Amino acid sequence: MLRQYALLADGERGALIGPDGEVAWLCVPRWDSAAVCSELIGGGGVFALTPRDPRRFWGGWYEQGSLIWHSRWVTTDSVIECREALAFPGESGRAVLLRRVRAVEGAAHVRLALEPRADFGREPAGQPRRQDGVWEGRTGPVRWRLTGAADARPRREAYGQPLVWEFDLEQGGRHDIVLELADGPLPSSPPDPYAAWRATEAAWAEGRPALDGAIAPRDAHHAYAVLRGLTSDSGAMVAAATMCLPEQAEGQRNYDYRYAWIRDQCYAGLAAAATGATELVDAATSFVGARLLQDGPALRPAYTVEGDPVPDESILDLPGYPGGADRIGNRAHRQFQLDAFGESLQLLAAAARLDRLDADGVRALSLAVGAIEDRWTEPEAGIWELGPKCWTHSRLACVAGLRAVAALPGSPRRSTRCAALADTILAQTSKEALHPDGYWQRTPDDERTDAALLLPPVRGALPADDPRTRATLHAVSTSLTEDGYVYRYRHSQGALGDAEGAFLLCGFTMALAQHQQGREASAVRYFERNRAACGPPGLFAEEYDTAQRQLRGNLPQAFVHALMLECAVRLGQEPGLHLGTGSVDP
Repeated sequence: MLRQYALLADGERGALIGPDGEVAWLCVPRWDSAAVCSELIGGGGVFALTPRDPRRFWGGWYEQGSLIWHSRWVTTDSVIECREALAFPGESGRAVLLRRVRAVEGAAHVRLALEPRADFGREPAGQPRRQDGVWEGRTGPVRWRLTGAADARPRREAYGQPLVWEFDLEQGGRHDIVLELADGPLPSSPPDPYAAWRATEAAWAEGRPALDGAIAPRDAHHAYAVLRGLTSDSGAMVAAATMCLPEQAEGQRNYDYRYAWIRDQCYAGLAAAATGATELVDAATSFVGARLLQDGPALRPAYTVEGDPVPDESILDLPGYPGGADRIGNRAHRQFQLDAFGESLQLLAAAARLDRLDADGVRALSLAVGAIEDRWTEPEAGIWELGPKCWTHSRLACVAGLRAVAALPGSPRRSTRCAALADTILAQTSKEALHPDGYWQRTPDDERTDAALLLPPVRGALPADDPRTRATLHAVSTSLTEDGYVYRYRHSQGALGDAEGAFLLCGFTMALAQHQQGREASAVRYFERNRAACGPPGLFAEEYDTAQRQLRGNLPQAFVHALMLECAVRLGQEPGLHLGTGSVDP
């Protein structure tokens, strides 16, 4: 079950650790590279540290504000912990996985198994070799080195020759294991585990925001750490660490999310701006701004973390996660999504209010405004990446972005231009996509409402007391919610949960919308209900199956953590409170 997996991430890649101490997912050297451990989706490759005695209980926790995870096992005779992390911040071409086993009570009896297999398990592990107590090997293009396991031995099995080591620790004892994986030559000597742990601890502590006043500070710190862990040195934040985890049991929606979506990047930057911390604001602004300067009106919805086009979708010949099928790449990169320009303006305006917008950012802002002027009437795929239509949410997202820019001091001419364009788009959208009952409908020819339409008023597209804002909130509340959870839109007349899971992004958006109306009890209820839709590691997937209480979709989903973080901060403030002022020079 996905709820049992913990995430280790260093900005350049991520690993999922399962309840038995197995690395079930790890791509090297980058997020979108082929996996060397892919058990999660039916592939090969293993790196496990597992108690040999029968387990009675399993659990774990993160050190606050970090992605340093502690696995904890209670066996028949002992309590064993394994502290684990990817050395942070990561290097672009080399992963360093740190694992420290400790015998908390009684003697620890532990088994290590290592068999990395490149290309999702299709490359053989190769013959490992030992020199001076250090094991090295190669699988496909990936080189690896294991330290701290000098007594390990290759053992021939049906699927290769994994290194296996069974070792014991007396009560209070501990032992470090370090695995390096790279797509090029490894450094001449292995890392010192104590130095690597100290550097990782310091790096996580350095970027931790205060989050004073947040209503759930521990979870807010965790959400911020997840966003940091998913953010590369390039500034790009991947939408999720994984690929092809089904959004519905036995459904067909299985996607590769190991890329940077412009929209998600903006959500994360806006959430970081709400905290007053600038690291993720700067990262998001830099990456989004660079893509606008690179592609202008042809801005793609998603990019690799290096800023390159996402590869087209193709199928892997693997069994897949139960209920899913393995697909690599993503067809969304060929779409036009208008709301990406509106979200980009919201991000760039927030950066300006924090005095974090440089000259390139100002140029990117102007390009986004121009792109909206030229393209806002065109059909496009929208936030849910569906067929090309004039999606109401996308137009209102642009209105919110234009109003945010118009409110910035420093350029009266730009302010007038943006305000006028926002008024034009809003007027036309009201004419075409306002339902007779007063709420925003999805498109001019689709009378259903959509939970995505809650967010633009929160961002300033319309006032909180505008009748259209309140009618839309009422429509979503009465037709798309169930037991504190929110669904995107109605697929049919059946039960909401029959077509897909509750959408956690929409649940946290509902909390923000209720807060904007001053309905604090309702806002906190939605916040707490959706905050609970995770497993022990506190990671959110895209959807939540309320009947089976299961996470659905890729893990962790960055935009859910971003909206959860923003909720935790905003719900601790007075409704309508905004951060800072700044200026954009003409």
